[in-house]
Parts: sequence; structure tokens; C-alpha cells
Amino acid sequence: MVKIRLQRTGSKRKPFYRIIASHSEAPRDGRFLEILGTYNPAPDPPKVTLKENRVLYWLGVGAQPTRTVGRLLQKHGISKAKEAQTQ
Repeated sequence: MVKIRLQRTGSKRKPFYRIIASHSEAPRDGRFLEILGTYNPAPDPPKVTLKENRVLYWLGVGAQPTRTVGRLLQKHGISKAKEAQTQ
């Protein structure tokens, strides 16, 4: 199964995350299939960049977002776009 999840890349006390598509058995910071965007929680408000067309592709082929990534996608309206595509 493919998951859309966060991969930590920041240094100590300066977190920075990539939003990636990877196999569910792969380690958190291990191999991945594709980088779909970034998440920087440091600024206020946190900054999220996404490749929306690639996220929609992975959701379309059955990738499951983690709880945190699902919330980030909802804030950007991507889960609503996926629901509209399936109807």
C-alpha cells in the first residue's frame, strides 16, 4: 500500500518536512516514490507547498494520506477536489 506522509529533513529544533508518497513498509526517512510538497511549521502561519496535480494522481490510484497529511490537504481543499473527481 502507498501512503502519503511526512518525512523530516530539518535540523535539531528546526523542523522541516517533505510531503512524500512512499510504501507503507518503508521507514519514515527512508526510500520514497515521489516528493509531493513541503511543510514548514516554523513560521506563523505554517507554510505548505504542494504539487496538487501529483497529489490528486496518488489519491486517485489509491494512496492513503496519514492523519496529519490529511488535515494539511483539507486546509488546501484538495480532499474536496478528489471527492468532486470521483462523482
